[in-house]
Amino acid sequence: MKYYSRLKPLRLEAKMSQADVAKVLNCSQVGYGMYELGKRKISVEKLMVLAKLYHVSLDYLVGFTDEREGRKSWHDEDEYM
Repeated sequence: MKYYSRLKPLRLEAKMSQADVAKVLNCSQVGYGMYELGKRKISVEKLMVLAKLYHVSLDYLVGFTDEREGRKSWHDEDEYM
């Protein structure tokens, strides 16, 4: 899954327009629209802002997982010890 495939559904779920999200990211509406279409790469910093805005984990936002919530602590995971 490409990172941009989650952007539009999350934006619509939040009842926000592209212009609303563009203001949060401090970019133009056209620029944000290009992120949603995958025609422009988005910075990690902006992805972090979007994850906070939509209350999802960064892993969910970029398609690494289908779980919206992130891990609470790495200490509970034996595989990372």
